[in-house]
Amino acid sequence: MDHYQHPRNVGVMPDADGVGMAENSVCGDAMQLYLKIQDERIVTAMFKTYGCPASIAASSMLTEMLRGRTIDEAMGITRQDVANAIGGLPPTKIHCSVLAEDAIRAAIQDYRRRWKDKQLRDAECGMRNVDEGDLQSSGAGPAGGRSVVGIRIPKLRKVGGGEV
Repeated sequence: MDHYQHPRNVGVMPDADGVGMAENSVCGDAMQLYLKIQDERIVTAMFKTYGCPASIAASSMLTEMLRGRTIDEAMGITRQDVANAIGGLPPTKIHCSVLAEDAIRAAIQDYRRRWKDKQLRDAECGMRNVDEGDLQSSGAGPAGGRSVVGIRIPKLRKVGGGEV
């Protein structure tokens, strides 16, 4: 029960790449897991848990187990892996390791959603490195009503008529 008495990686991670929440409606335990990911590898994991000592220990152990793993490896962590890592859990407390497994899945799903959304925004916009000079030199912009990387820029009109 060292991970209960001395939990590791407790806290909120404001710049998390993925956040997962899991809760057990029967006992009221809840876990929030935060992941920092670089190159598809978990570099940091933190948690906040409201629950019994076994839930806190499972959450703490989970953060240690996640560090350095790839996303796919992390998805392979099971409740039994977490329970074994903390020295086993009695049958009445196995739900605590289920909480950890559910939180992993939720955090990685959140990371993938955020990554996909970012990729879509970058692809749709295509203007990450376009500045005003690029627009003027290409002839694109309001006066020409041309497209920049697939985005139609219409001619602008003043309120009351006339072009800008």
